[in-house]
Amino acid sequence: MYITITPQKLGQGYSNSVADYVAYLEKENEGLDRENQEHFFSRTENQISAEGVVKEIDSNTAKLKKTEPKFYSIVVSPSQRELKRIAHKPEALKTYTRELMKEYAKSFYREKPVTVDQIKYFAKIEHERTYRGFEKEVLENALFRKRIAKLKNDIQKVSRGELEGDIQKMQKEIIDLKEAAPHKINGQMIVAGMKKDGIQSHIHIIVSRKDVTNTFSLSPGSKYKASEVEMHGKKVQRGFHRDRFYEKSEQVFDKLFGYNRNFVETYDAKKTLVKDPILFRMLLGNLPMGEKALALKLLSKSGMRVPSIPTNKVQLALKVFHQLRRGMKRAMEAGSIGI
Repeated sequence: MYITITPQKLGQGYSNSVADYVAYLEKENEGLDRENQEHFFSRTENQISAEGVVKEIDSNTAKLKKTEPKFYSIVVSPSQRELKRIAHKPEALKTYTRELMKEYAKSFYREKPVTVDQIKYFAKIEHERTYRGFEKEVLENALFRKRIAKLKNDIQKVSRGELEGDIQKMQKEIIDLKEAAPHKINGQMIVAGMKKDGIQSHIHIIVSRKDVTNTFSLSPGSKYKASEVEMHGKKVQRGFHRDRFYEKSEQVFDKLFGYNRNFVETYDAKKTLVKDPILFRMLLGNLPMGEKALALKLLSKSGMRVPSIPTNKVQLALKVFHQLRRGMKRAMEAGSIGI
């Protein structure tokens, strides 16, 4: 399960309206009959129009400055294993979203607990994902694409008499490079923008910065971590427990659907991998044989590799730590279906 929480930006500033983002989320509905479309849903409703979402979010921004986000985007990306557990059913994802947002509300650090009734949100399920430029498959194909592009350019130059060369030989090299490229879908080299294979269902949640009464602000932003500040001589609780929210997101899914989560699928494991790869490897090595085998399989599918530990501690810090951290960071940024 990968979850990202981000404020929606337009260039260097924040979007004044949610309209563009809503339009983007409607892309999969293009050309489909209404009964086959995925509609926005909320805590209590199942079919909300795009126009209704824009009106509700855009009118709920009282006293927010231009330098403050008006809404946040939460993207929830279950793994292939998790999707298989719920048989890829959209209704199960809706049920999960509604339970998840209860935990989102509880994760705000306030003297008086925040409830989901106070959160204004709209969610939508999407079933497709595309590869982005920083993903492993695109990056590892890049050298092959670059060489192919040069060969095609050289062929044109040879045809115009600007360069000497054997066109047939260059065309054969292009065919060989396409064949040798490490990542393909249906024989086509994976490039940025190409649709990912398999079931890729995920959830987009639009959350208003203001509560449903349009009175007070609820920001899950990273600079608003759970903390206490002194205001008018009194300590005030503020911020958002991100770690709690991420951990609860897994617990809610596991409880709802009876899912047996492997060690490497947990938020705690991912955090340990980034912060302390030595401890991660030790915990991985101490797993029972069956769980360890599954863990390594899941890591492999995500495009990550757990290298052997060098004897030199400096080498470990420079090589293992950065290598694993980069791999996990790419995976988490991609929101890819993996572990």
